[in-house]
Amino acid sequence: MAGSGDSTRAILFALGANFAIAVSKGVAAFFTGSSAMLAETVHSLADCGNQLLLLLGMKQAKRPPSPDYPLGYGKAIYFWSFLVALMLFSVGGMFSVYEGFHKLHDPEPLKQWWWAVGVLVFGIVAEAASMRACMQEVNKARGGRSLWRWFRESRQAELVVIFGEDLAALLGLVFALFAVVLSVVTGNPVWDAIGTLAIGVLLIVVAVFVAIEVKALLIGQSVDGDLQAEIRSFIEGQPQVEKVLSLITLQLGNDVMVSVQAVMQERPSMRALVEDINRIETAMKAKFSNVRWSFFEPEIEDRHRPDQDYISAEAPSVG
Repeated sequence: MAGSGDSTRAILFALGANFAIAVSKGVAAFFTGSSAMLAETVHSLADCGNQLLLLLGMKQAKRPPSPDYPLGYGKAIYFWSFLVALMLFSVGGMFSVYEGFHKLHDPEPLKQWWWAVGVLVFGIVAEAASMRACMQEVNKARGGRSLWRWFRESRQAELVVIFGEDLAALLGLVFALFAVVLSVVTGNPVWDAIGTLAIGVLLIVVAVFVAIEVKALLIGQSVDGDLQAEIRSFIEGQPQVEKVLSLITLQLGNDVMVSVQAVMQERPSMRALVEDINRIETAMKAKFSNVRWSFFEPEIEDRHRPDQDYISAEAPSVG
């Protein structure tokens, strides 16, 4: 079974790395006039803001339920994660593409290029450290799944966003370094503009993939397939349950809602049936600590309903 990574740790590592990198990039962009460096400066500053938004979203998601929000505020993190994806697309990606086209039509020679190379090497080292911290948390969460499968199936929106940001930042720094070196070696500043365009396209592609994953959670996605199967197996294994007719789960930030319809063993009284259900729910919440809400509908016979055709099957992973 996959676990969950410490999103806060990954975010704080990324925030520290991006702030240091943004300052160094800004200095290098000023002295060199490199558009790739300017694009990377804006990208790093945007990332700092993005990480602050994620921390805000995580704080809001912990607010207790209220009469207006009876299932709590867990999905708030999905809103802020989606907003971060939009900012990565617009502030990072579209600005870089614009700057690249501008420099492509009006290329300027690099000045004091060694500043850019030094800062980019420093940035790659710092971003690699941030990526390493992120991957440590991702590896905790993905279990034995491939990285791509984890990305597609993960319900930790903030960790998906940080992973996408760190990956885009690290690759963007490498693109910028190649662009600067090629501009110096060939004496052709067009390479700098091409590097800026490549950074912009990279950010846009990553932002789109991240937005697709977060959008699914915003709409309302079940828990991942492995956990859903474990919950179903646990309920079916209870002696009071004859058959599970339907199981609906909903991921609400770090919390989970479970709705069960099951054929129950016959009991001598309504009180005994209620006590059976209470014992099942208590045991389920003890085993699956992230299950916060459960709704149990008992049946005494398998009466098929049309809506059971889709809710009784294991929910597929939707991106």
